[in-house]
Amino acid sequence: MHDFHLANQILKTVLEYAKKNGFRNVSRVRIELGSIIEHDEEISSENLIYNFKLLAEKTIAKDAKLEINKIRGDSWKLLDIEGN
Repeated sequence: MHDFHLANQILKTVLEYAKKNGFRNVSRVRIELGSIIEHDEEISSENLIYNFKLLAEKTIAKDAKLEINKIRGDSWKLLDIEGN
């Protein structure tokens, strides 16, 4: 469930950025992801990607590819959003 919460947070950030910049669709999202532990489990890249796709289904980010660069630390950071 924690993967779902973070995926939702990322999607909201992406959609806000897209709206502010006049995007009609989002094709790629790149983030950095550290070792985020919630409820004694580390958020996995695979689950995060799955939940992002699930949440994005009916949005302008429905075809976006979420790329994750693993980093040290315990946070995440949006690196880049592509679209038009």
